[in-house]
Amino acid sequence: MTPPAPPLAVIAAALRRERERAGISLAELARRAGLAKSTLSQLENGTGNPSIETLWSLGVALGIPFGRLVEPPSPGVRVVRAAEQTRLRADHADFTASLLTAGSVHARRDLYILEMEPGQPRQAEAHLPGTVEHVVVAAGRLEAGPAEDRVELEPGDYASFPGDVPHHYEALAPGTWAVLVSEHR
Repeated sequence: MTPPAPPLAVIAAALRRERERAGISLAELARRAGLAKSTLSQLENGTGNPSIETLWSLGVALGIPFGRLVEPPSPGVRVVRAAEQTRLRADHADFTASLLTAGSVHARRDLYILEMEPGQPRQAEAHLPGTVEHVVVAAGRLEAGPAEDRVELEPGDYASFPGDVPHHYEALAPGTWAVLVSEHR
């Protein structure tokens, strides 16, 4: 079995692949995602350090789920060890997302582990139209959902809400973590 590619190499290859599949130039993708062309060029060369927000913007600009940019292709049985997960941090919140698996073209869902601490909440931008987020809290307490309809969740609680509108994740207790399924229609 070959070792997994470093996260930046996976992201770089996925960005090039998806940009070329969409038939758009580097400059056009940078414009659509609201990034500097030099930043996108660095990411495609595997030398940048993208945040969750940057990758979400690129996914939306390409019309693809976030997971397609960060997950390497994988055949057969796949195990993701906790110590080997790629953890991506938010820019303005104590919020980390680890993609466990991205959906196929037919499944169109991504599975994440979210880890967060009380303090600055994660304000997520709207994702692709038709996106629904499903969250199950494993430990701690969490407030999640669209700005006008947030709910408080405790361990074992499940909620689903539209992910195609701005939404919010906020830890209400130390050591909060949850499983998130982002479903793309």
